[in-house]
Amino acid sequence: MLPPLRFHPIAKARAWGGTRLSSYGKPVIPDAKVGETWEVADLPDTIPDGQSRIASGPFSGLSLRELRAAHPRDLLGTADPAPDGAFPLLVKFLDAAENLSVQVHPDAAYVRAHPGAHLKTEAWIVLDAAPGARVYRGIRESTDADAFFAAVAEGRALDHLESFEVARGDCVYLPSGTCHALGEGILAAEIQTPSDTTFRVWDWDRNDPARPLHVAEARACMKFGSAQRDGVRGFVRGKDARAIEAGGITTRRLCRSAFFTVEWLESRSGAVIPLAPTGVPEIWITVGGATQWSAARDGFVARAGTTVLRPAACEEGAIVLSANTVVIRATCASSLDRTIA
Repeated sequence: MLPPLRFHPIAKARAWGGTRLSSYGKPVIPDAKVGETWEVADLPDTIPDGQSRIASGPFSGLSLRELRAAHPRDLLGTADPAPDGAFPLLVKFLDAAENLSVQVHPDAAYVRAHPGAHLKTEAWIVLDAAPGARVYRGIRESTDADAFFAAVAEGRALDHLESFEVARGDCVYLPSGTCHALGEGILAAEIQTPSDTTFRVWDWDRNDPARPLHVAEARACMKFGSAQRDGVRGFVRGKDARAIEAGGITTRRLCRSAFFTVEWLESRSGAVIPLAPTGVPEIWITVGGATQWSAARDGFVARAGTTVLRPAACEEGAIVLSANTVVIRATCASSLDRTIA
């Protein structure tokens, strides 16, 4: 069995980044804007700083890859690993002080034809949003590829994108092949399959040589019309999600896909959850209040901004939620989940 695991966040400088992640205790990069922190990462060596390292406990200092190699069954249980055997999720925080590029990630057909590319299906969970902040998701069903890319060439991509305002607790689901952009003023958690393959379509006229466009690649994998729908709701308002109350916790399911399930947990008066093996790994992100983790070989308090990986075969103990605590729980999918998602 394995204890619950925390990792050192990996800060990433981005042209669109800001300073809000420092309020969650995340590292800063001198003279740079931090757009992302990678909280749980198990990416190939070709990706710079793509491996998380354990921050405390008996495995402190090991990378997630090293732990996975040594304890694959205890870590993953029945969850399906990534195609290359890696941990099946990449978990991030995003601070969009400015608009992210209009972009797309490779779909399954593109990945089959291009071995260096990887699927990137993701979900954004909004933690904070400035008044009027918007997310861009999907292309209007009446727009075909020719019309869209003609508009891109003329700087009018937004004319054909669906967009909507967002608020704390909302969830945006983005299967590979879906055109999208995170709008300025949004702080979000991101749960995704482990890939860093992104094709920029339009970059708000930044004209930054360090941020090239990938229009041909995007056209080869972008979905249009009804092909953009895969049966999972693309946008869920947190306040409208069905709430289930048990044991002092209100749980709202925000997304269930073939790769992960995401839930929003709230405890107003506090709660105690047994810590025991679940059979699949879970990611717990404390975004308000605090959770206290106690296991045989490690214990700690996870305050707002802390991400914890609960292994499939987790040591027994307890998770104590303080009053007014909010947690995002992301559960890795198994083969059965992929069948019924």
